Amino acid sequence: MVRIMSKSERLFEKAKRMVPGGVNSPVRAFEPYPFFTKQAKGSRLIDVDGHEYIDYCLGYGPMILGHAPAQVIQAVKNQLENGTLYGTPTENEVKLAELVCNLVPSAEMVRLTSTGAEATMSAIRVARGYTGKKKIMKFEGCYHGAYDYVLVKAGSGATTFGMPDSLGIPEETVRNTIVMPFNDPDRLEETIKEERENLAAVIIEPVIGNIGVVLPKEGFLETLRELTEANDVVLIFDEVITGFRLALGGAQEYYRVKPDMATLGKIMGGGFPMAAFVGKTEIMEKISPLGKVYQAGTFNGNPVSVVASLAILEFLRDNNESFYPEMQSKCERMVKLLTQVLGELNMKLQINSVASMFQMFFTEKPVYDYASVKKADSKRFMDFHRGLLERGVFLPPSQFETCFLSIAHSDKDIKRTVDSFRDALELTK
Repeated sequence: MVRIMSKSERLFEKAKRMVPGGVNSPVRAFEPYPFFTKQAKGSRLIDVDGHEYIDYCLGYGPMILGHAPAQVIQAVKNQLENGTLYGTPTENEVKLAELVCNLVPSAEMVRLTSTGAEATMSAIRVARGYTGKKKIMKFEGCYHGAYDYVLVKAGSGATTFGMPDSLGIPEETVRNTIVMPFNDPDRLEETIKEERENLAAVIIEPVIGNIGVVLPKEGFLETLRELTEANDVVLIFDEVITGFRLALGGAQEYYRVKPDMATLGKIMGGGFPMAAFVGKTEIMEKISPLGKVYQAGTFNGNPVSVVASLAILEFLRDNNESFYPEMQSKCERMVKLLTQVLGELNMKLQINSVASMFQMFFTEKPVYDYASVKKADSKRFMDFHRGLLERGVFLPPSQFETCFLSIAHSDKDIKRTVDSFRDALELTK
């Protein structure tokens, strides 16, 4: 009998002949093949075969209003009539910079970029230029983009595919990168004091969102802030994921810890390529054309992405008092119901969550750093993932990613998801 292939499978087979691995970002690949999306609206994805999924990947975080939110779509449609790229400054760029400075505690000045990786790469360069020092410090499992000197014990796809250190990176490139365990204040203090003369910056995801959801222990971020200040080291919060998600002002507002610089992305673009790095005026003034640290990009401040960003950030600002408590409530309800299911099934798995982010880890022991995350059973997770797909629920296809909620997820969505979790979990026992 001839097996009939789905349209997604046929597309994947065709893609593999032209695209490495059949996908344009490693995290999109999973066995036996990924589905190909045709349409997205609200909390749903619809694939080319007509299957519908409740989506908790949300483009890996940006779609906090759900897919195709009306205010963003309309703003973009209006802008398209006026052109898509100018190569000159626009009034909307100024409006966006002012808005970001008003919303993000550490933002005194802003430089727009197109991607979070560009933002983190540039922020590190500026910190080095500002301090005149070479070394940087990052933390195990924190992912700051796929460029050389931070792709060391990184999260996201690098963890999923067992490649914390990528081929193609010369040893001398990472010689100035110090890698530390997350949530270990004693080693942190010792190392910062030892390296203070050479250490330009510490970059950290305040909540690690690229190995699941890993929260800072109480006092860890405060200790980090005190140590960097005392030792003349620039502190950079990578808020590409947490910015505008944990709170309107991001993790720095949520945890009340103000870094020297921060990087923003994902939600900031409203589904369009948009990111930024921000910081103190005295640091940001080092950037060309004002200073001697070069940073540029043809699509920096792209007019289409800028209006999308204005639309979503203005909505979040105007609805701040109700929006974030509602998102928190949705996530708390999801976690409570999932915890009940685990109890009924007598399964001692871990659920980490904060604000509107959550992840279930297939391990019986608490997850608080990269080492504890790596003890989770990724094979069981993927069995679980396949079971959910069959029931119309889509999570990011890796134990080492984060699940996100949007305002478009309804109580009905959550109930159906929890029922699907129960069925899929039983298959993994």
